[in-house]
Amino acid sequence: MATDGIITSRKVEKKLQVLLGLVIAAFALLFIRLAYLQLVEADKYKVMAQQNHLRLIPIAAPRGEIFDRNGVRIVGNQPVYTISFAYLGVEDTDRVIARLARILVGEKSFQGKTAEEIEQEIHKKLQEQKLRLYEPVPVADKVSSETVSRIEEQRLELPGVLIDVRPVRHYPYGDLLVPTLGYVGIMDQKELEENKDKGYTLGDSWGKDGLEKSFESYLRGRRGARQVEVDAQGQPVRDLGVKEPVPGDNLVLTVDARLQRAAQDALARGIARVQKEGYSQARAGAAVVLDVRTGEILALASHPTYDPTIFTRDLSPQEWNEAWAKISRDQSLLNRALALYPPGSTFKMVVAAAALEMGKITSRFSIYDTGRYKYKMDWKPGGHGRVDVVRALKVSCDTFFWTVGAMLGPEPIARYAREFGLGQKTGVELPGEHAGRIPGPEQKYKLWKPLLDNVQRQMDEIRKEYEKRLAGAGEGERAALEREMNRRLAPLQERYSKIEWELTWREYDTLDMSIGQGNNYYTPLQLANYIAAIANGGTLYKPYLVKEVVAPDGQTVARFSPRVIRRVDVSSKTLEIIRRGMREVALPPDGTAAGVFAGAEYSVAAKTGTAEVHGHDNHALFVAFAPYEKPEVALAVVVEYGGHGSSAAGSVAREILDAYFSLKKAPPTAGLSKEKTAGTQQAAPAPERPAASSGNNRSGRPVAAPQAPSGGAGRGNSSGQPAGVTPPAGSGGGTPAAGPPPNEGETVAPPGTGNQPPATGGSPSPSGSAPEAPGEGEGQ
Repeated sequence: MATDGIITSRKVEKKLQVLLGLVIAAFALLFIRLAYLQLVEADKYKVMAQQNHLRLIPIAAPRGEIFDRNGVRIVGNQPVYTISFAYLGVEDTDRVIARLARILVGEKSFQGKTAEEIEQEIHKKLQEQKLRLYEPVPVADKVSSETVSRIEEQRLELPGVLIDVRPVRHYPYGDLLVPTLGYVGIMDQKELEENKDKGYTLGDSWGKDGLEKSFESYLRGRRGARQVEVDAQGQPVRDLGVKEPVPGDNLVLTVDARLQRAAQDALARGIARVQKEGYSQARAGAAVVLDVRTGEILALASHPTYDPTIFTRDLSPQEWNEAWAKISRDQSLLNRALALYPPGSTFKMVVAAAALEMGKITSRFSIYDTGRYKYKMDWKPGGHGRVDVVRALKVSCDTFFWTVGAMLGPEPIARYAREFGLGQKTGVELPGEHAGRIPGPEQKYKLWKPLLDNVQRQMDEIRKEYEKRLAGAGEGERAALEREMNRRLAPLQERYSKIEWELTWREYDTLDMSIGQGNNYYTPLQLANYIAAIANGGTLYKPYLVKEVVAPDGQTVARFSPRVIRRVDVSSKTLEIIRRGMREVALPPDGTAAGVFAGAEYSVAAKTGTAEVHGHDNHALFVAFAPYEKPEVALAVVVEYGGHGSSAAGSVAREILDAYFSLKKAPPTAGLSKEKTAGTQQAAPAPERPAASSGNNRSGRPVAAPQAPSGGAGRGNSSGQPAGVTPPAGSGGGTPAAGPPPNEGETVAPPGTGNQPPATGGSPSPSGSAPEAPGEGEGQ
């Protein structure tokens, strides 16, 4: 028995030792854990403890403002109320959101939506933010003061609901300088992902287009924050301090707001005028004014414009959709100063420069114009009689430039076009600029070859289809199938032959190129810059819009000075001959712009242009510089489908130049009005692609192929390609309303479009109409 007692005592003692060891181990673990928390993770848990009673509320920074060259504010800021919701991790979050949704019913941004639908939207936004604690998520923007008051009254029942004041864009002069300015919108998820390393967060605004986009890094500013102590329900107890936001830097532009308004108004009046004269398709256009001594852009007008406040006003979904539908229909976001147009006769100075510099002609070289050159007819029946290069420019003699163009060939013409900056991006500080297009044999081949390959594929598919069917057919059935196959192949074979003809550069291509038709495409900005180089003696400047970037404290952050791209490789003698020819254009008795500048108190040199567009009214173009003796400004004006350059675009140019000289001593805000709004004219909807026509035509292109061009041509507005052949994209006189035909690496979408709107509604999508067939020949 004693032995059993000893054994039991030892077992108990052993168990006690194990238990003691476990207790010691447990305390050791607790000690180690406590030491780890106190020494290693002290900072982490200190922050977490602070987050339980501290809130860091972001304060949006005002964007930098935009001023004209005289200090006139074009874009400013104004405050609006915003409602955000910060997830606090509490159980009654759903109840809070439901209460907030009921308060927001009736707000314009939620108009037509029930409380349940608003609640779902808020939940969706929180899910996108992944329910990060204490990080405010924007719920409603530009809310009314009544709604703010209701939220304040129910503050205790709405933990996590934040009211803040956010600056939004303000436009004192309505549509002035849109779409060059661009607009500001809320970042979407894709934009946020692409820019998250730059400090943006969900709900931030940023520049979507124009200068707002190009200078986003300067304009955005740095957000501030307010630190607030809250109680257990997330209600503010006291303010612990504010880090003030830093406003963005301001832009000082080269643009003169007075001249910009004059240009926009002149363009709108000119378009309205030609519409009354019967040019119903004339609903859009552009005008550019440059300082020839610096490359500064003094005005950059595009019509139609739009009301930029639709991106900042409190609109209902219906109002937004209606406004956006009009912008989309009119393609108002398209900056037509950067869109592509055929230049028409405004290109003739390039041909004159090439011929004079290559020694093909001299200033004394002349021809007798009977109004006919081979199979082509001049715009003036009976011709212009004896003409040299100066008179040819004065009267816009097609026959002279056809003759000289045939002497030169395409390559010299293209080389001098590039010398003047045509067919190249100018480098202006705006997104979406196109390089333009200079025609040539290689480019023509590349444009037509895909169309030829497409026809070949269709023929191959038909043959492949019938190979299978013929393999299992009897003798009688085979003959019928072969006849059926040949009937289907015949029109394709004919089409193939005609397109194959177009693969090769022909004489008529050179002649069309010589008068700015065919596949010539340039922007109004390029045309104005090319004229500026002629005016100033051969210096090609980089056009620019921003003179300075200025910090909120007035310190200059960046300054932009005139930048020379190059000296044009054209002699001063040649440039003087061209300037003299352009001066004659504006002089009586028969200068094509003599009537435009009758009575002007300043001297001017100009060139008219009328670019034919297959199936539509002609584009009207006008370029000029003034004063002639000591040039200061150059301009280019385009009126889409406006008829003749001298009457439609010339009248606009006269108004703009009159304003330039009359405003020199006027106050900085002369002619500006806060009542100016956008969209008084509507742009034409993108036209449908016309079918190719046949028959005699002014271009003289053969109407059947392959065969040599024949004589005898009327003044029809036909494309001139072989009958039945629809030209490929880029083969002729297109219009930005339908989207410029693509070059290698060039997108079809016109510049300045394709960005998502900042709120509800669809994206601005230009019409997908196919490019135009080529327009040929040239008027005045």
